[in-house]
Amino acid sequence: METDTFSMVRKIIADSDHIVFFGGAGVSTASAIPDFRSPDGLYNQTPAGKYSQETMLSHHFFIQHPQEFYENLRRNMLFPDAQPNAAHIALAKLEKQGKLRAIITQNIDGLHQKAGSENVIELHGNIYRFYCTGCQKAFHLHDILQFDSVPRCDSCGAIIRPDVVLYEETLDQEELMKAVDSISHAEVLIVGGTSLVVYPAAGLLQYYSGEKLILVNRSATPYDHRANYVLHGDISKILPELIR
Repeated sequence: METDTFSMVRKIIADSDHIVFFGGAGVSTASAIPDFRSPDGLYNQTPAGKYSQETMLSHHFFIQHPQEFYENLRRNMLFPDAQPNAAHIALAKLEKQGKLRAIITQNIDGLHQKAGSENVIELHGNIYRFYCTGCQKAFHLHDILQFDSVPRCDSCGAIIRPDVVLYEETLDQEELMKAVDSISHAEVLIVGGTSLVVYPAAGLLQYYSGEKLILVNRSATPYDHRANYVLHGDISKILPELIR
């Protein structure tokens, strides 16, 4: 049955020129970036201190404990040497073929852009971008890596923060609306490498009204029963085969 499903999905992709991809942390695990909720994921590791990862990646923790926030960020969230894996490269290829209209990602690692994808909608921001909380001056990750402690703006002295959505913060509404528009107009929606348990991102699937919803993930998700096609396994191996 899995073989039959694989063949059908491959044909659907080959025949369509209006595909949208919606992905999560599982897309980047083959690039040696840990995911969050798998048994070996970041949230299931023993915290270095007394705080959980959810707490250390929250808005209030950044405000109240900036030193600990940045120590955790450097230890667990920054992967400047990470390179795109076969999944990122396959999606970039699909875009260049004129078949993939948009990538909607929950990831903050910038690997889709590094692979060559251009129309990338980043729901949770990008860890390569930082900005001053005072004067809003923009900084890049390489600027932040020069600091051993809490980075501060060289113009006004205020604390610099990552341009990512922390816990307790809302998604960027412009990016969210782009995602809704892309999904609502998609002929084929491929969802991969995400557990589909994080809202509001997971709720985006309700805007897809087509009959070609394809889920690719290592484990089952709450939406498997609603998908038209489900493939379980390593997305970095499955995606290149689907578009080969």
